[in-house]
Amino acid sequence: MFEIHKGALKISLIYAKWYESLKYKNCGAFLSFCGIVREEESDEKKGIVEALSFEIYEPLLKAWFKGWEENYKNEGVKFFFAHSLGEVKIHQSSYLAGVLSKNRKLGLKLLNDFVEDFKKSAPIWKYDVIKGEKIYAKKRSYKLKGAGILA
Repeated sequence: MFEIHKGALKISLIYAKWYESLKYKNCGAFLSFCGIVREEESDEKKGIVEALSFEIYEPLLKAWFKGWEENYKNEGVKFFFAHSLGEVKIHQSSYLAGVLSKNRKLGLKLLNDFVEDFKKSAPIWKYDVIKGEKIYAKKRSYKLKGAGILA
C-alpha cells in the first residue's frame, strides 16, 4: 500500500486502516516504523527547525516502492508506505512504513532494509523551515542514483 498525504500524517488512522486490510492474511508479523519530526538546530546554524517541508517526485517514488514489492512478492511479504508532502511541524509524523511477513525475523530485517533504502534512494527532498523560510537540508540528503537533474 502506497500513500502520499498533504501535511502531517494521521498515524492512528493510517495504521488502523492498514491493520484492517491485513489482519486476515495469515501472516505472523506486521512491523512498522514511524518517523517523527524533532526539534533541532538547522544544519546551516540559522536557528531552530520549526518544521520540515517535503517535495516528492511521485513517479520515481512509486517505481522505487514497486521494486520492493516485486523483489519480495514470492515470499508473501507486503510493504506499506505513507509519506507527507509539504510542511510537517515538530512533534508530528512525516513517514510511516510497514512490513507484513510470515514471521518477525524476516519482517524486522526487511523493515530495517526498507527504511534504510528509503533514506538513500527515495526521491523526496527535505527542507528545514526556520522562521517561516524553507532551507534545503543538504547535509542530511543523499544524491539519487540515476536521477539526472533531480539529484
